[in-house]
Amino acid sequence: MDATTITLGAALGATLLLLARWQKSLEKERTHENLERLKAAKAKGADKAIAQYPHIDEAVCVGCGSCIAACLEHDVLGLVNGVSAVIHGSHCVGHGKCEEACPVGALKVGLGDVSQRTDIPILSPQYESSVPGVYVIGELGGIALIRNAIEQGTRAVEEMARRSKEKHTPKEPGVRDLLVVGSGPAGLGAALRAKELGLDVAVVSQDGVGGTIRKYPRRKLTLIQQVRIPVHGPMKAGEYEKEQLLALLEAAMAKSAVPASSGEGLLSIERVGEVLVTKTTKGEHRSRFVALALGRRGTPRRLGVPGEDSDRVFYQLVDAATYTGQKILVVGGGDSAVEAAIGLALQPGNSVALSYRKSDFFRLKPRNETRLKEAVAAGRLTLMLPSEVARFEPGAAVLRGADGAADSGEKRLAVDWSFVFAGGDPPFPLLKKIGISFGGAAGPAAKAAS
Repeated sequence: MDATTITLGAALGATLLLLARWQKSLEKERTHENLERLKAAKAKGADKAIAQYPHIDEAVCVGCGSCIAACLEHDVLGLVNGVSAVIHGSHCVGHGKCEEACPVGALKVGLGDVSQRTDIPILSPQYESSVPGVYVIGELGGIALIRNAIEQGTRAVEEMARRSKEKHTPKEPGVRDLLVVGSGPAGLGAALRAKELGLDVAVVSQDGVGGTIRKYPRRKLTLIQQVRIPVHGPMKAGEYEKEQLLALLEAAMAKSAVPASSGEGLLSIERVGEVLVTKTTKGEHRSRFVALALGRRGTPRRLGVPGEDSDRVFYQLVDAATYTGQKILVVGGGDSAVEAAIGLALQPGNSVALSYRKSDFFRLKPRNETRLKEAVAAGRLTLMLPSEVARFEPGAAVLRGADGAADSGEKRLAVDWSFVFAGGDPPFPLLKKIGISFGGAAGPAAKAAS
């Protein structure tokens, strides 16, 4: 080996060593940054997932960052000590792009161990609850995203159809194969698939076709991803405006001729022999199976303050464009409140204030956080943090300091309209009354899921 070769080899070795040290330095810096992000997320309570989220096998993860780049919410994941870690779990909505992007199968999106979660019903792999014949589908079971809801509804119905075919028992007169309670994406997916399979099905719900989608702000973009809607066929676009999606779902229901009744609240479900008797605010329904697609929002939560029953105080915003030249107060710290406040602030002549009881927003989607900062910087929106409503008065809302605010005195704010987004009370007590088991409770569904 000549001297030149030895010199080149030494130079190459030195270069590789420098590159290795530089890479290690970058990895250390990145780990520090992500640990700081995780610390901040924990301080806000944003590290904990609301529904499904990525579960990472650190022994398999190679730290390539593919999952991080694929995340549509952008800040759910980050690299810590050379492997992926969940940073902002509350921002995950279950798109599943991270799971698709992982080249080594180290990541799965799901609910994880629900055995101790009191907010998640224990279900079989086919979504049957601890009450035989009663299935829980969609958001009520802890799974977010419209695509997932539709797919759950169709899979549950396919299981019902299989069981019906195996039983070979004729139905009693007046008994349907399936009653679907709820008309959101999960409920409609179930009803339409049942129609395709020749089942006798009906839908009852509080709202009309679309469920919670009907309460979205006007022209809100909704991510669908690749999914097939029974009767209609494949969804061709990735995103749909609220009105487009509702029109599509209404057309599919009209084409299917599935009987649907709105304004029916669920009261109880009881088994009488082989029949499930479902009582609603409008009457009684008899069926072999029941699919519960109620959603998790339930009844809008009230503030418990004087004046909140005024006809100038609302608990949802349907169309921001109908409010112009108005003084408006929005109350709440979640995505729904921020989206409503931004939408109202964009309308001509509006003066919009956003009240939240904390000194910062903790669980906002990144895009909403960015839009909020832009609206405040542009002077279109006024933040009142931390504050809470003491009472509503004619033409005004009285606020006071909250969360240890230095000034806890009352302030009277002139308002024409108020919108309260304080979350909702999920229908868990009703489900438990029906006999559906939640985290930790033993039952047939718990055994089937284990």
